[in-house]
Amino acid sequence: MRCDLHVHSRHSGTYRLPIFDGLCNESYSPPQAVYDKLKALRMDLVTLTDHDSIEGCEELRRHADFFPSEEVTCRMPSGTEAHVAVYDISERQHIEIQRRREDLPRLLGYLDEQQVFYSAQHIFSGLTGRREEDDFAWFAARFPAVETLNAHLPSRGNAHAVRFARRSGRAPTAGSDGHTLRSVGTAFTEVPGARTKAEFFAGLRQGKGLPRGECGTFWKMTRDALLIIASMMAEKPAKFLFAPLAAAVPMFAAWHFCQEKMFLRKWEGVLADSSVVAPCGPGSAARPAPCAASAEVIA
Repeated sequence: MRCDLHVHSRHSGTYRLPIFDGLCNESYSPPQAVYDKLKALRMDLVTLTDHDSIEGCEELRRHADFFPSEEVTCRMPSGTEAHVAVYDISERQHIEIQRRREDLPRLLGYLDEQQVFYSAQHIFSGLTGRREEDDFAWFAARFPAVETLNAHLPSRGNAHAVRFARRSGRAPTAGSDGHTLRSVGTAFTEVPGARTKAEFFAGLRQGKGLPRGECGTFWKMTRDALLIIASMMAEKPAKFLFAPLAAAVPMFAAWHFCQEKMFLRKWEGVLADSSVVAPCGPGSAARPAPCAASAEVIA
């Protein structure tokens, strides 16, 4: 079975990046259109991972092969921000997850108690801001899965995630991170032999998921940003005043890819020769205390 485990709809909120901060939505894709596109690409299961929202999921619950998910913006013990994808959740679980997202130990404790499958998203990207070495310790010791293929990240960043998952024994996941209909389904996770949703998730937990699809490029990011601007103006014609911003999109994409290279270069140097020590439990402080088990990680 195949499923794109990282995909967005118009319910993902507004952009928080330079130039576009608060100006336009992260996605203008209608949930039903996302579903139709993924089915056309032969996905056996469909989900949405909008930012801190399951509103778009309500529109798709009638489909037997759909399950609600979300991408949670959470606070790490170090004070940094991270994105955590939580899968196949109920409305009640969504409410409880949102209540705990500023406290990572409480959040993870709740997810484990509820037996919710979750994954650390794009951990070798600067999309969520700065990162601390302690963050990687938490990813290595407490998360059941790590996103190892994101169709909007450079191949180098995805390669680091693959090595991280293998060294730390985390299950791999993959998704398009598609914010436009052109991009959804360009990466996905396949679990060979799975015939039901339950078998699909059992395979993911056992590390049997196979990442499939493509990595990100400068041209892909440029195209999607232009498509989002076009959708913004189509939805609100008054925003045609911002049409000149389209000329800045290639420069923004180039800047973004330079920032990603700098982020990767930093963590190559910091993690290449270090061991990441596992946190000892939900009450751990910002610096995880030494435990019996540890995982060696390289960037």
